[in-house]
Amino acid sequence: MSRNIEIKARVDDLGAVRARAAALASGPPQLIDQRDTFFVVDHGRLKVRAFSDGSGELIAYERSNERGPKQSSYTRAECRDAAALCEALARVLSVRGVVAKHREVFMAGRTRIHLDRVEQLGSFVELEVVLAEGESPEAGQREAHALLTSLAIAESDLVPDAYIDLLERQHPI
Repeated sequence: MSRNIEIKARVDDLGAVRARAAALASGPPQLIDQRDTFFVVDHGRLKVRAFSDGSGELIAYERSNERGPKQSSYTRAECRDAAALCEALARVLSVRGVVAKHREVFMAGRTRIHLDRVEQLGSFVELEVVLAEGESPEAGQREAHALLTSLAIAESDLVPDAYIDLLERQHPI
């Protein structure tokens, strides 16, 4: 099982953050359109992430909803046909919802800096500090806090929830 430290913040101006992220990054950003279909499960979260070429990945993860850096434990499995995987899972699991986003991913050392434009929600920055096997979460949390400072993101902008949680609150069933 892989682990990272995640932190998410709502931002008004992705352009200003983009300039700071580019200055920290080791190269140009990767541009990705993603469609995450979440399924109702008893424990953690389960989603199929579909990419624009039809491929995708099944991602099962556990992460608390708290403001600030938090550990996420996850398992990913690549697939060639994300739509077929979604269809198969939807036969036995209820679909919780869908999150569609355009993502720019900058790499700053071992940290992925995501600049996200999420349909129906707006603009966000998400940091994922990848933890090494056996590494303490505190090391990743320190790194995430340092990056927040470098990106000029205020603590008051931090968001504790996943995008699917925000969508559900915005559009209750």
